[in-house]
Amino acid sequence: MAPSQTWPESQIVSDLAALRASVPLTHCITNIVVTGFTANVLLAAGASPAMVVAFEEVAEFARIASGLLINVGTVTEPEAKAMVRAASTAQEAKTPWVLDPVAVGALTFRTQVAMQLLDYKPSVIKGNASEIMALAGAAGGGKGVDSTADSGAALSLAQSLAKRTGTVVQVTGLVDYVTDGADVVSIPGGHFYLTKVTGTGCALGALTAAFLGAGLTPVRAAVASSAVFAAAAERAAAVSTGPGSFATAFIDQLFLLGIQ
Repeated sequence: MAPSQTWPESQIVSDLAALRASVPLTHCITNIVVTGFTANVLLAAGASPAMVVAFEEVAEFARIASGLLINVGTVTEPEAKAMVRAASTAQEAKTPWVLDPVAVGALTFRTQVAMQLLDYKPSVIKGNASEIMALAGAAGGGKGVDSTADSGAALSLAQSLAKRTGTVVQVTGLVDYVTDGADVVSIPGGHFYLTKVTGTGCALGALTAAFLGAGLTPVRAAVASSAVFAAAAERAAAVSTGPGSFATAFIDQLFLLGIQ
């Protein structure tokens, strides 16, 4: 396992400024629980969200989008077909995209869908430790959408998955890790309130797609999204009294990053 490194704050500030300057059109095929929150996170960060999910439209939109997120959180058979169509089009059009394999390993159908989507070479795979371990072929110990494994425990398998697929892997947890199979970047920080608000992890995947759409490399996009999330969460927790106020404050602090 390669020793992990951290990136300077100045790099994250520069990458966030690049995202805001480009306002990347970010195509989100995500789960029904989180669409509103995800869109608001992207808007606060400076991206332009679009929740285009119809089979008849996803290919057309994947061609014009700056970046694409595919999240299998509430996947159904029709949605799976739309996801495959969007992913195949993104690969053909060279639109960078993120796979968020929510609860993969815990349920058979979504695991099969995620494995099929890997064939279309996502730029980044973002998941918690259990999801990444399951995609890598190990028992991750997931409990529904929640991980029962620490992010550090998945790091070796994340590196193996990255090498096998040629994809950057972003493992989330108390410490986030980003690896291309060789190098590892660690991103500490955040707050446990992130685990008490529905949709934060899903929105992180969307923000990674937005950074990709701003022209960042997959490693930089994943590191930037995790670092921005951690910073906004820490600031939001400082002015919150619980998860409800935190959710609102998180959007505010995300918007204010780099401004004050």
